[in-house]
Amino acid sequence: MAQEERDRQIKELSERIASLEAILSQVTRPYAELVEQLGQFQGVVQKYFRLLDLYQRHGVISVDAILPQVKDLISREIMRILMERPGLNISQVTEELRARSGSSSRRIVRERLEELVKEGLLVEDKGRKASSFRVSDEVVSKWADVLGLSK
Repeated sequence: MAQEERDRQIKELSERIASLEAILSQVTRPYAELVEQLGQFQGVVQKYFRLLDLYQRHGVISVDAILPQVKDLISREIMRILMERPGLNISQVTEELRARSGSSSRRIVRERLEELVKEGLLVEDKGRKASSFRVSDEVVSKWADVLGLSK
């Protein structure tokens, strides 16, 4: 009879341990989720501080910070214009440049656009009547990297 009593007690203890393990698993699940969310939040905060650092060092988060190889002021402004308004044609870029800087030559704008396309910074989409221009995927990727938005 003593053996049966011990077996019953062992079985009861095993059941209690299994029950405690199940309860402990349920209790710790929200903490595991919280740790995961805190990790994601930390990533967002790091990106935010990176943006603040860029802003503090450069005064703006601009083409200059992302594409330091673009030295020419007209080319930088063309890049800014097309980042803000992709799909413009030469005439539209020229008009926008005139509005921002006071003057611009269609010929110079065309030359700069061609150079930026050759450098792989812009993409020319040839249409039936006119070509339009947009920032290349490589530049978009650089922006994402610098801003900490790429994975």
